[in-house]
Amino acid sequence: MRILAIETSCDETAAAVIDDGRFIRSNVVASQADLHRRYGGVFPEMASRAHVEAIAPVIDAAMADAQAAWDSLSAVAVTKGPGLPGALVVGVNTAKGICLARDLPLIGVNHLEGHIYSHWLETDTVGEPASFVRRLLRSASPFPLLALIVSGGHTELVLMRGHGQYQLLGHTVDDAVGEAFDKVARLLHLGYPGGPAIQKAAQDGDPQRFTFSRPRVSLGAKTVRATSDAYMFSFSGAKTHALRLVQDYLNADGDLAPRAPVSDIAASFQDAVTDWLVEKTARAAEAFDVKAVLVGGGVSANKLLREKMMARFGDRVSFPPMALCTDNAAMIGAAGYYAFMRGVRDDLTMDVAPDLKLG
Repeated sequence: MRILAIETSCDETAAAVIDDGRFIRSNVVASQADLHRRYGGVFPEMASRAHVEAIAPVIDAAMADAQAAWDSLSAVAVTKGPGLPGALVVGVNTAKGICLARDLPLIGVNHLEGHIYSHWLETDTVGEPASFVRRLLRSASPFPLLALIVSGGHTELVLMRGHGQYQLLGHTVDDAVGEAFDKVARLLHLGYPGGPAIQKAAQDGDPQRFTFSRPRVSLGAKTVRATSDAYMFSFSGAKTHALRLVQDYLNADGDLAPRAPVSDIAASFQDAVTDWLVEKTARAAEAFDVKAVLVGGGVSANKLLREKMMARFGDRVSFPPMALCTDNAAMIGAAGYYAFMRGVRDDLTMDVAPDLKLG
């Protein structure tokens, strides 16, 4: 089964051709990072206009790279939410037009579900010995699984009991973790996007120099399972702490002084935030006795987070390859395939859902 997938939820215009929910025949992404860098974040109206300009060439490139004929397609999958309303409209309306012209089924996909299903995609490690998680996902009964979705707009812990069966365990009560990285990077004059900038600066820093708050010690599975805030995240405190540290190193003109310990602040902030993510995930994994942990979203590319997760979970944790961490259409194609196999079909009246939830 061959799916053309389209993703335009934020600032990447992406299209991919996916076979049987696993095999990537093409995966084309047109990034708008340079466009938004001057603003220190995504400018929604400009993002929508850039999607309009890029969508047709990106789809053409995806079809050409896959050497796919239009009549070889079985369906079109597209992100319907969550995301920026104007950006989502571009992708959804394009998908509707293709389905109408080609008489193809339309599958609306939750963007967060896409990040989860990025783990089902075959990558350049095909042919090497399969990891525990890869073998598990190929098995008939891989569930229950725990997914940690970490990006610029989301920080969520999701229990997956089956294909399409989700229970939201916890989420951020303020900033998403990627947003917190962006804001602290801006405070430190490190540029955008903040995640890679903080990671680079932290390489030369001392993560123990400044003490940021951590989650309280785990209370044990039986106790935390019934605690409503056991799996909730909050990064505003760490962001505020970073702001106060920066204020201590402002010169008379209000600029960051050359003596400011930028690398140490970045390292201490990154160390605390990744501790939050690992500890909350470990609590949930223990409480619900999951078989594996799937970490996805742009922040899943963070090196320190990967190291800490692997130290805690060993071969029971999975990360997508770097190219599939950030927004892409291949993951939408994978999620779309499993939705199609569950009988999901959308008609041409389907609308975008900017605040779409999972679970």
